[in-house]
Amino acid sequence: MITKEGYPFIIVLLILTLVIRIIGHVAELYILMDCAVIPGLLLLFCLNFFRDPKREIPKGKGIFVSPADGKIVQIKSIEDPDIGKANLVSIFLNVFNVHVNRTPVGGSISEVQHKKGKFLAAFNHSASDENEQSNIHIHSKEGMIKVKQIAGLIARRILNYMEPEMVVEKGQRLGFIRFGSRVDIIVPSNFEINVSLGDIVEGNLSIIGEFE
Repeated sequence: MITKEGYPFIIVLLILTLVIRIIGHVAELYILMDCAVIPGLLLLFCLNFFRDPKREIPKGKGIFVSPADGKIVQIKSIEDPDIGKANLVSIFLNVFNVHVNRTPVGGSISEVQHKKGKFLAAFNHSASDENEQSNIHIHSKEGMIKVKQIAGLIARRILNYMEPEMVVEKGQRLGFIRFGSRVDIIVPSNFEINVSLGDIVEGNLSIIGEFE
């Protein structure tokens, strides 16, 4: 399955590949025909980048699933202005990961903030505070949590579908980031983290942790 965010890129590249190939064939310009490989490869890249595989969400009370595919690059204790004593878990998404972001828990959206900022490399921990980002506050039965969609060096476009007062279910589409990015999760201190630095996680499948 391909996400709707990828249709414009895929359609343009498909048309470009076919047009170059056809013109080269009609005009017998074989070099031009060979040039069709370039948009063709970009088309294959986009088909992979904008994929949206169907996944069955693990069941269980208080379970917090990963909102994104990627690698755990940071776990630390912080003092959050809204939550208080909290834990921060950062997931780095490279260009080959699925980039659909999903809600890690069910609940109601109390606030959505968009912050303009820098475009540091997403694996740089300073990106959590300094980069352009969208912050989503979700009130679950277990307490409030935050999800940050953070732009990276190449990712300059954050798509966020959450709005205040929305009621969401676990695993619902939260948004999308193009291309390569970072997703931070901020949870209360009573949250038991079940992942470690370097772990590879999958959105809607991997269990980040659970509330005690």
